[in-house]
Amino acid sequence: MQHDTPLVMIHGLFGPLHFFEPAARLPGVTVHTPDLLGYGARPAQPELSLASQAAEVVRILREEVRRPCHLLGHSVGGAIAVLAAARAPELVKSIVSVEGNFTLDDAFMCRRIAPLDAPEWEAELQRIQSDPQAWLAKGGIAPTPERLRMAHCILHNQPAATLQAMAQAVVRETAVPAYLETVRGLMSRGMPFHLVAGSRSAAGWHVPDWVRQQAHGSTELPDCGHMMMLEQPDLFCRTLLPLLYS
Repeated sequence: MQHDTPLVMIHGLFGPLHFFEPAARLPGVTVHTPDLLGYGARPAQPELSLASQAAEVVRILREEVRRPCHLLGHSVGGAIAVLAAARAPELVKSIVSVEGNFTLDDAFMCRRIAPLDAPEWEAELQRIQSDPQAWLAKGGIAPTPERLRMAHCILHNQPAATLQAMAQAVVRETAVPAYLETVRGLMSRGMPFHLVAGSRSAAGWHVPDWVRQQAHGSTELPDCGHMMMLEQPDLFCRTLLPLLYS
């Protein structure tokens, strides 16, 4: 069965989201997994912000997707999805926040990267890239050939400068009350808002009580952490189908 509403997936601090081949795992769904500004093959940008990334998402929705979609954001991508939906609510049928950032409490990695000297962060990223198995282990993920391939894709999809600029943007822009007011405004206008978390990482996701109360649903995937689509991609996609297309 072919579904009319496309699904647009916005990656987090580390992109992309095509690494787990969601289009192949979501039969009947048109899936878009764009790289944000400064990611993948896209040229580096002199300045990056959540606002500029949200504007880019809106451009993609208008020029490439061309019809209202379900907008999914993972981690930092959750904040970008919210800002994009606020800019163009007519293009978004629902938001899926996959452990998306709500406050600075959700930005541990960003808060650590943001203040580092650029050479220090570049050296650290090179160390992370050189040992994807250790990166998986830090997230409690057992290595398999498929997961190591996915980890390599994720870790090498963006330069150190993009990661640091985005980390600084997250710290700067989610620290102010205006961001949560944007979330509140969307929900008050009836925008369907779905929350998805991994069972191992859910306790560390700081979702405001009023967001949980007003959300259309909250789903917790068993035996998963923050990188649930890497850890259990089939389960992740099976969860999305009834959530969005039942």
